[in-house]
Amino acid sequence: MVIQPKIRGFICTNAHPVGCAAHVNEQIAYVKSQGKLTNGPKNVLVIGASTGYGLASRITAAFGYGAKTLGVFFEKEGVEKKTGTAGWYNTAAFQRAAEAEGLWSKNINGDAFSDEIKAKAIETIKAEMGQIDLVVYSLASPRRTDPKTGETYSSVLKPIGKTVTTKNLNTSKRAIDEVTVEAANEDEIANTIKVMGGEDWELWIDAMHDAGVLAEGFKTAAYTYIGKELTWPIYGHATIGKAKEDLDRAAKALNEKTAALKGEAYVASLNAVVTQASSAIPIMPLYISALFKVTKEEDIYEGTIEQIHGLFTENLFGETPRFDDGGHLFQNYKELQDDIQARIQTIWDATTTETIDELTDYFGYNNEFLRLFGFGFESVDYDADVDPVVEINHMV
Repeated sequence: MVIQPKIRGFICTNAHPVGCAAHVNEQIAYVKSQGKLTNGPKNVLVIGASTGYGLASRITAAFGYGAKTLGVFFEKEGVEKKTGTAGWYNTAAFQRAAEAEGLWSKNINGDAFSDEIKAKAIETIKAEMGQIDLVVYSLASPRRTDPKTGETYSSVLKPIGKTVTTKNLNTSKRAIDEVTVEAANEDEIANTIKVMGGEDWELWIDAMHDAGVLAEGFKTAAYTYIGKELTWPIYGHATIGKAKEDLDRAAKALNEKTAALKGEAYVASLNAVVTQASSAIPIMPLYISALFKVTKEEDIYEGTIEQIHGLFTENLFGETPRFDDGGHLFQNYKELQDDIQARIQTIWDATTTETIDELTDYFGYNNEFLRLFGFGFESVDYDADVDPVVEINHMV
C-alpha cells in the first residue's frame, strides 16, 4: 500500500515502516559517530523499548557499549490493509541492525504491567543473559491494570487545586488559542499515580531481585520531566507531577531494598522532546516549539538520542554525575538555564496565530512529530508501494 500520514488531533493513526527504519538508523548512526563507549552496561533490560527515550536507551546500550539488550514493549503488528504501530516498525529495524552487527537482542511484546510479561522477561534473562546490570524503565501508558487486584486505572492530565486556563498551540488548527483544564479530584490524582508513578518500576525490580537476575552493582533508571514555571501548572505541579514524585519515592525504596547488591536506582530528568505522550499535553506543543527555536539558535539543541547518549556517558556511567536539587540525574540542564527559560517565556508571551512561524520553531516541532511515525524523511519515497507487514526477529 501507499502510506501517507493520517493525523487526527494530536495523534497519527498510522506509521511508515521504511520511514521508521530511517529514523532508527539515523539514531544508530549518531551513536556510532560518537565512538565506541567503555565502562558501561553489558546486559540491559529496557522496559518501554520501542519509541522515544526507551528506544534511544536501547540504541545507546547496544551500538555504543555493545551490550546485549532485551526490549519489552506493547505494539501492534501490521496487517495487509492496516499499518502496524511505529514502535513495531522501530523494533523491527533495531533488530535487523543489531543482527547485522552481531549484537544479541531479543524482544517481548505484551503488557509490561502484567506478572506474565515480567515472568517471561526473567525466564529469558536466566536462560540467555545471566544477570542484568542496567534496567531502564521508560513506560508511557494512559492505563494500567494492577496485576495483584485486576483493577484498571486511568491517568488524567489535569492541574491540582484549581482550574487552569492557559495559552495553547492548537496543532489541529495551527493556531494559538486558550485551553481550560479542570482541576483533578483526589481519585484522579491517585489513579494517575497508580498508572504513571513508581509502583510498577518497583514490581519489576522486586521480581528480578527475587529471581536473582540482578548483577551486583546494577543500575536502574526511570525517566522524568521536571520543567520550570512555564510548564508547572499542567505538568510539574499537576497530576503528572504527582506521579513523577512517586518515582522519587520508588527510587529511595529500591536503593534500600537492593543495598546488599550495591544497587543504584535513579530518576533521570530529561529534556522536553516531541513524543506521542508530550503531544497530548496542553502547553507542551507551544513550549517545545519555543524551546526548539531558542536552543537551535544557541546551538544547544538536543533531541532524544543526544539526550540519552549524554545521560549514559555523563551521568549514569560518567565519573562525575550531575544532580539537580531534587537528587535526579540532571540531563536537561541546558534547557533549564535561566536565560534559556527567559527567552522561551518571551516567545510564549508574544506568539500569536499570525507569528507562529516567525517566533517559534513550529516547523521543527511538526517535523519531529511526523518523524515519530516514519514520515518526513527526504530519503523515503512516500509514493512508493510498501508492505505494511514486517516481522520482528527473535521475539520471545
